[in-house]
Amino acid sequence: MKYIFFLLLMIVNIYAKGLIQPEYVYKVSSGLVTDVLYNKQQLYCATDDGKIEIFDTKSKQIIQNIKLDKIKDFMGDAIDSKIFSIDLLDDSLLILSQDNGGYSRVHIYNSAALHVIIFSNDRLNIIKAKFIDKENILIALISNDIISYNIKSKKKNWTTQASMSKFSNFALNNDKTLVAIADESGEVHIISTKDGKKVKTLTGDNVDNIFSIDFKGDVILTGGQDRRVGVYNLKNGDAYYKMSHFFVYGVGLSPSGKTAAYSSDINNDVELFDTATREVLGKYKANKMIVNSIYFINEKEFFINSSSSEVGYYKIK
Repeated sequence: MKYIFFLLLMIVNIYAKGLIQPEYVYKVSSGLVTDVLYNKQQLYCATDDGKIEIFDTKSKQIIQNIKLDKIKDFMGDAIDSKIFSIDLLDDSLLILSQDNGGYSRVHIYNSAALHVIIFSNDRLNIIKAKFIDKENILIALISNDIISYNIKSKKKNWTTQASMSKFSNFALNNDKTLVAIADESGEVHIISTKDGKKVKTLTGDNVDNIFSIDFKGDVILTGGQDRRVGVYNLKNGDAYYKMSHFFVYGVGLSPSGKTAAYSSDINNDVELFDTATREVLGKYKANKMIVNSIYFINEKEFFINSSSSEVGYYKIK
């Protein structure tokens, strides 16, 4: 029995040595990181206690802190507003967060000021929000209603329901003309952001709830409850899936769509592979908490954002 124990210990050590460690780990001052983005050597970390801390990636120091007003819970007590997602276009930061009564609110931060464009009185249960362009944002409701919303007029350009299944996640392509929407059915629905018309539905890679999705170049990457990592190539029609050892909570694509990453095991370590050849490119040691997202800066550098206070920065070897 003693020999079996030592053998297992050796196997674990060999496996651990094969994992690529982060180059650096950023840590927020409080709360858990819910979303990240990167722009001009600055890392933006949104948290579940209602703030965004911005790090200078050269000095590794926090250079700015944006704090949202507290909201009231169902008992009338003041609580922090959880931030669900953030996005950046030029100098405008889009912030989706929790509001009073279980509804959502959307801020735009620019010129050192927060401007509310959607709040609880609009009675919208928004799960995700991203910029389409300077004047319009794309929002998704839990009902799988997808809405193009004009910032200035505060009116809807169009509304469409992607499917009857509950919304999970969405990802815009590089030029933001198309959005890929994932839901609990395992299907992926592609919709034009110009008019809300459905372009196509992709099926076969996932057979259960999709947790995470990315869309870069001509490639759509999915990960879900069925432990499958789905790859759809819209240019050549190729589609396949890889099996993971655990639920796939987080996925990410490099800007070209050539490199894919996904949370691959119970420890939430992240495996990278070539989307064309399917060749494994390495496995990266992540925080053991659930992976929220994998954010590529370029073809060689990326961040792993887990449900913790830490964000890891990695380089592809």
